[in-house]
Amino acid sequence: MTPFEAISELKSQMSRSIIGQDTLIDRIVLTLLADGNMLLEGLPGLAKTRAIKTMAQHLECGLSRIQFTPDLLPTDITGTEIYQPEEKEKFHFQEGPIFSNLILADEINRAPAKVQSALLEAMEERQVTVAGKTYKMDPLFMVMATQNPVEQEGTYPLPEAQMDRFLIHTIIDYPDDAAELEILRLNKKENSGKKESEKVTIAQEQVFAARKEIAAIKVSEELEKYMVSLISATRYPDRYNAELAQWIEYGASPRGTIALDRCSRVNAWMEGKDYVSPENVHNVIKDVLRHRIALSYKGRAEGISMDQLIDKILEVVAVIA
Repeated sequence: MTPFEAISELKSQMSRSIIGQDTLIDRIVLTLLADGNMLLEGLPGLAKTRAIKTMAQHLECGLSRIQFTPDLLPTDITGTEIYQPEEKEKFHFQEGPIFSNLILADEINRAPAKVQSALLEAMEERQVTVAGKTYKMDPLFMVMATQNPVEQEGTYPLPEAQMDRFLIHTIIDYPDDAAELEILRLNKKENSGKKESEKVTIAQEQVFAARKEIAAIKVSEELEKYMVSLISATRYPDRYNAELAQWIEYGASPRGTIALDRCSRVNAWMEGKDYVSPENVHNVIKDVLRHRIALSYKGRAEGISMDQLIDKILEVVAVIA
């Protein structure tokens, strides 16, 4: 089985369990292949937790679920040293739930900044330092953090600068009526205890092999300049459009350019291509920039959504290909 066939099989297996959320499945797999972390926003009950659990079931890896609450401590995530007087080494490091392959950080905005920082440090550095000792994460490591857009009372919103560490920010909505009917029937089937077909498990090596192929995807010099221009339009909007300049408070960092390149290459690979086209850039740009641009007061007052703003950027920046 080739890496492409293996990842296609992983997506197929996930789609059997997660109905009506094709975008969610696509973006989780994209984040895994891009070796990044994902911020997922959606109302309760839209299969956010189910999605990453299903991926863990069909991928040869471990899963940790961390429920973020106001009383959570950083050591509840990273782990801590335990004193054991009967042993030669008096202090033994007890690993926290962050030491796994797939991490579900459920409702990350319900924990205070110190706890959020502990998670974000592990995401960025791929290591944890406790009592002067550094502990490395596994090579396959991905965090999917969820945010609930309702019930904002008593929450601690992620600072914009910290949100920049997430590769993508995906927003999901309710499934349509046809998908809802399929969900109902699937739930009945699962509750009836009927035996499912034999589970297919994808080896971690297939993910690493896919990443090597993605790294070889060609990006033309013209397309690289186009991506840079798109990011530049978020920083210096007055050079492109007067209306756009009134909507943007500040733009994306260089992380945004890097993320746009990585996600575009993954999107092209998932489509079976060996090169990136402008369409691949357009397919991922909203997820890449949604959390990296701040709306101005005027933009918020006019009710401009982030997706509308990004559509405007695509409209005013000329395609170079």
